[in-house]
Amino acid sequence: MELMVRLTKIYTRTGDKGTTALGDGARVAKHAIRVEAYGTVDEANAALGLARLYADPAAADMLSRIQNDLFDLGADLCVPIAAGETPGTALRVTPPQVDRLEREIDAMNECMTPLASFILPGGSAASAHLHMARTIVRRAERLVSALSESEPVTSHALIYLNRLSDHLFVLARFANNRGNDDILWKPGTNRQD
Repeated sequence: MELMVRLTKIYTRTGDKGTTALGDGARVAKHAIRVEAYGTVDEANAALGLARLYADPAAADMLSRIQNDLFDLGADLCVPIAAGETPGTALRVTPPQVDRLEREIDAMNECMTPLASFILPGGSAASAHLHMARTIVRRAERLVSALSESEPVTSHALIYLNRLSDHLFVLARFANNRGNDDILWKPGTNRQD
């Protein structure tokens, strides 16, 4: 299914009173949890755009695919699941998108030694930006989880976000010279006794 979006006018004035339209046409408050969830997915996507500026070509290719997936996820979240929804009528996140993340995680992990400590976000510029994106993805995951307690959400939306945060963690390590330049947490180093 290939969908193209045509935007002829950027401002519509329809949101001037604090509401926005969901993908099914329903109007909700801009602070509704569903809007918060897909808005945070959009924020993560923007953070990945910054990370791509510092990524090597292989990582940039992965991030490009992930950014496209995040638009799919945003489309998934902005269209509430209708009762009796026919599969394929709405754009939804699918298991192959999660599977690809897992394959990439496994491939990167094969090239790195296991962690012996927690790491501090940072190191290279690419790694720092990937860690920032990872924390935004975790926030999106929490919001989607909260949304799922009150409204139906596709199961793979939450799974995708969970796996993506793992992927970004591993990719951030990979960007730090395959984990060799990670900054390790040293518990209690700066405590005053």
